[in-house]
Amino acid sequence: MAEETPAAVASSRWARAADQLPHDLAELAGPVQGAVTLPLHLAWSGLRTFDLSDEKLLLGMYRIVLLNGHREDYTHYLDATLLVDHWPVLRKMLGRGVRGVWEERFPRLRPAAAA
Repeated sequence: MAEETPAAVASSRWARAADQLPHDLAELAGPVQGAVTLPLHLAWSGLRTFDLSDEKLLLGMYRIVLLNGHREDYTHYLDATLLVDHWPVLRKMLGRGVRGVWEERFPRLRPAAAA
């Protein structure tokens, strides 16, 4: 049996993730300020409440939601403008699979990544 490459494993793991993404970034209408407490299905260990005025906490929360969330989580907890604005940093915090799925679905994120 042939051994799978890391890229093949990553792409196969995230292949169905595209089905969970919103169809348009405009669907991401999450909070832009204040404190947000994530549910246990997203943040089951460690910090669960994030002050969005603190950039490190905002990035941490977005990373958790992007890695562990589904469509309802994305639309409830992520904001399109904040996602695009912070994508150049966020993409470095994500694995190749999730990063690729989001950038493929939303080409607007690709130029933001190059900024």
